[in-house]
Amino acid sequence: MVGGQLVDALLEDAHFASVVTVGRRPLDRAHPKLAQRTVDFAALDPSALAGVTDAFCALGTTIARAGSREAFRAVDFDAVARFAAAAKAAGATRFYVVTALGADAASWTFYNRVKGEVEAHLRTLGFASLAIVRPSLLVGERTEQRTAERAALAITGALAPLLKPFAARPIEGRTVARALRAIAHAPPEGARVYLSGELHALADAPR
Repeated sequence: MVGGQLVDALLEDAHFASVVTVGRRPLDRAHPKLAQRTVDFAALDPSALAGVTDAFCALGTTIARAGSREAFRAVDFDAVARFAAAAKAAGATRFYVVTALGADAASWTFYNRVKGEVEAHLRTLGFASLAIVRPSLLVGERTEQRTAERAALAITGALAPLLKPFAARPIEGRTVARALRAIAHAPPEGARVYLSGELHALADAPR
């Protein structure tokens, strides 16, 4: 959801001369600035990212959709790590990744622990700029259905007025994408974490 919105945001931004997508299947869109490459993340060749300076990663799934903890980790850790390594090998100096609020390598929760572990791994790769974006529960259209998440959205939607001052309130995928674009206009030096509450202000900042 975030990735699709981000592609649109980058394509309309004159700051970026071209946009290259890599994924397991092509996106249903065409644009003069867009080049699409279908890849296998288990064997990602850095040549697919030749010439890239900024790499954005919004890969993610759920344990329910993946089918097992192992399959979940294969996407949320292994595929993210391989993409980052390929981007670094191709010459990218800036990396932007979407993880999750509560990401912590020491967490008792498997989901949060994997997110924290991949963040820790990315910090070791030596990017000049590493932006770690931790959104709360995402709101927006997805290509797959997530029943439990829809239930959570129904609850948090009702509580939104109470959650508004806090980072835990739901956030639209489009807002996360626009925040990523804003971060890319002024990337951090070294690694920096952007919590969900901060993303709203970044998304609304003038370009």
